[in-house]
Amino acid sequence: MKLKFSTRALAGVLTIGMVNCSDSNDSDPNPGVDPGLNAKEIALKAALTPYIDGTVLPTYKEMADRAMELYDLCEIMQVKHEDGTLAEADIKAAGDAWKASRKAWERSEAFLFGPAAQHNIDPHIDSWPLDKAAMDNLLSDIRSGRNWDIANNAGYGLLGFHSVEYMLFELSADGNTALTHSSNYTPEELTYLLAVVGDLRDQCVCLEACWAGTDAISADKQAVLEEAELDYGEQYGWEMKNAGSAGSRFKTFQDAAEEIIQGCIDIADEVGHTKIGRPNNASSDEDRNYIESPYSLNSIEDFEDNIISIENSYLGSTAGAASISDYVKSKDADLDSRLRQALTDARNAIKAIPEPFAKNATGPEATKAVAVVGDDLVDVLEDVYQLLGKD
Repeated sequence: MKLKFSTRALAGVLTIGMVNCSDSNDSDPNPGVDPGLNAKEIALKAALTPYIDGTVLPTYKEMADRAMELYDLCEIMQVKHEDGTLAEADIKAAGDAWKASRKAWERSEAFLFGPAAQHNIDPHIDSWPLDKAAMDNLLSDIRSGRNWDIANNAGYGLLGFHSVEYMLFELSADGNTALTHSSNYTPEELTYLLAVVGDLRDQCVCLEACWAGTDAISADKQAVLEEAELDYGEQYGWEMKNAGSAGSRFKTFQDAAEEIIQGCIDIADEVGHTKIGRPNNASSDEDRNYIESPYSLNSIEDFEDNIISIENSYLGSTAGAASISDYVKSKDADLDSRLRQALTDARNAIKAIPEPFAKNATGPEATKAVAVVGDDLVDVLEDVYQLLGKD
């Protein structure tokens, strides 16, 4: 089972520190800029606000919005099934919402540090591959009327995006096409689907709230958190934007920027050496079957969205806004260019792999992608991390 956590210990940034500060006024030549910060800290501080407000928060909001929509559509599926009117279009609509929420999640994987790791949300909603044998056994038990609940019967391998994927999509006989799941559900299966989707929705809303603050999310989402008892009272985005202030776990803006780049390193390494690399190596049946999103044939899109999450973290999502790239370019323009090219090369290498990935994981395109993403991109990102640590 995949368990993803940042390889960089958080302990190094947990110490709450303070920097010298003074109130800005009309005579301040740099209003809003702490005179106690050096040029490096000022540049990285400028990059963090658009990173939080322009990349992280919109990504998590989109994920949570689409998860809320997915839950509503699965409720409709259940009602229509009871009425005998459940149609392929209803299942497809739920599948489309799954894909939309999934895309936002994959585009968040460069920032799996913080709440996603601390509250085990990442393994909770995105452990893979799905334990198909256990899933089939559980569904058989459910169909036979045996009692079950998420807490006691569904470990991480039977929860989250991939459990829902299995219930909304199915492969054609030749395995080359992802089809909308047939409508021949049992009532018990739809009850299970709705429970798992509800759990997924709760975790997605929790992530948004942990970064934005509970007061900043919608009333409907606040109600979801209250019912699920998942309000941790955090505002991780504020902490990053206010490094060095009381209440922030980040002592400096360099700490925060390093956390961002480490998150990028982690996901690049995972895409290259695990998501593509393990099935590409194919040294065992376990490796050959270590495929992400195999029932929706969403694997290649997942991989590219992970690289986009790195792009958005480094370059920013808003044209003209400050970014970590700006700071790196000011110190080493060649390194900035190398990373931009490495990101382009990574996306191109991934897109060159034919879908279904399960049938092409050992092909030359996948072998190339392992090196381009897992080695080349990781190496350049590590150079960026080292630059951030220099005076």
